[in-house]
Amino acid sequence: MKSLVYNSHGCTAYNSNGEIVYRVDNYDKKCSSQVYLMDILGNVLFSIQRKKLRIFGCWDGYNWDFSKKQRWFRVTNKRGMIHVDLGSNQRGYKILKNGTKGFKILNLDQDGALVAEIKRKQTTSGVDLGNDVFTLTVEPEIDQSFIMSIVMVYGLIHRQL
Repeated sequence: MKSLVYNSHGCTAYNSNGEIVYRVDNYDKKCSSQVYLMDILGNVLFSIQRKKLRIFGCWDGYNWDFSKKQRWFRVTNKRGMIHVDLGSNQRGYKILKNGTKGFKILNLDQDGALVAEIKRKQTTSGVDLGNDVFTLTVEPEIDQSFIMSIVMVYGLIHRQL
């Protein structure tokens, strides 16, 4: 959950080979109302915007397309229950906290099937590498950038991003 840019807030995602895959930089302030998910080249993939009335705990995710601004998903946080709504008659996804060390993303359209899990990264001897170093496992056939955008919202909800 560290930014590559000095004095900014964000995070960097690496693949299993140690190569940068995604980056999130928030140049404004921590817990900003707008954050961008970018690929290694700096191309914006998703824009996450917090709705103006923060008491409702609502974030909209936009698939980045310069020709039109169309919401792809909405994340709501009501009484600690985090739900990802895709609209169009789909039940969406649910985020379940997994103790103090991570969370799981479940697909409600597939009877709660696990699609991704994030947990603190540990050494082979079981020692945590820190509060801001995680391992993200995404099931095959799942859009990794979409899952990464959900991870971004989770970080915003918990004031880690």
